[in-house]
Amino acid sequence: METTRQKKVGKLLQKDIAEILQKRLQNSNNRSVIISVSKVIVSVDFSVAKVYISVFPSENSAIILKEVNSSSKKLKHEVSQKTKKQLRKVPDLIFYIDDSLDYIDEIENSLKGLNNPLK
Repeated sequence: METTRQKKVGKLLQKDIAEILQKRLQNSNNRSVIISVSKVIVSVDFSVAKVYISVFPSENSAIILKEVNSSSKKLKHEVSQKTKKQLRKVPDLIFYIDDSLDYIDEIENSLKGLNNPLK
């Protein structure tokens, strides 16, 4: 169970990482891709933060995840610049794909009978 401090730091990181990623997408040529930070889970000792991102369209998620993980040190530096008055130390950022939306779509299609898993 997360403590109140972990939740607060997670929300702060979520907001700042989302702003940085959106700004990077605007400056790049991937304007057709939408990235959102769905959840940030901070470890008990505040040394690691698991960042879950959603990518739309989901076909590009593996490529985007690879790019984001390769630039995680730069992202951490940018986050530290944004939060230097609020956090002493920014945790290491580890990015994961949040595929819960794909899972929800799969369940909805199964319930509607579009792709029946029993056939």
